[in-house]
Amino acid sequence: MAANQGERTRRRLSTGERREQLLAVGARLFSESPYDDVWIERVAEIAGVSRGLLYHYFPTKRDFFAAVVERESARMLRMTEAVPGIPVREQLSAGLDTFLEYVEAHAHGYRAFHRADAAGDRTVRKVYQRALAAQERQILAAMAADPEFGPALEQRPDARLAVRGWLAFTTAVCLEWLRGSDLSREQVRDLCARALLGAVSP
Repeated sequence: MAANQGERTRRRLSTGERREQLLAVGARLFSESPYDDVWIERVAEIAGVSRGLLYHYFPTKRDFFAAVVERESARMLRMTEAVPGIPVREQLSAGLDTFLEYVEAHAHGYRAFHRADAAGDRTVRKVYQRALAAQERQILAAMAADPEFGPALEQRPDARLAVRGWLAFTTAVCLEWLRGSDLSREQVRDLCARALLGAVSP
């Protein structure tokens, strides 16, 4: 009896661990099915928790999906964060390599994040749009601080639109790559790098 109780104690997850487990399950389900087809009861079943416990963490399905999107957004921002003082051209390949490693390793989360744009819920779509805007600002800030790109960007009213278009391009490329493209990660990296440099080069 004591051994069984000890086993149960060891397996009990902390609040943070449980929340992360639920979000990981949600990322998988939302990546595989449209928002309306994912049942919160199924999330609880896979995670091995009661529906009441899941609702304790996330009061509504909308709150749950928004948390999945925010989790993946935070990951992507960390993956693509620029290193101050290093030229954009030098960082681009390494940064894309790291990002594509993330895309491969967290394919469910990446797909779920981009499914948010097609979700019928306006609140969820706003979370997604805020996340994309944060990525856009991060890229523009890195370029503005770069001696090669900074002065030119100040003279280009289309710079923000170019970066936004590049993000859409990279998303489409990555999603297609995850479906089973013949391109290697290095080829995808180089394709995306060329596209960004072509869009923003002076």
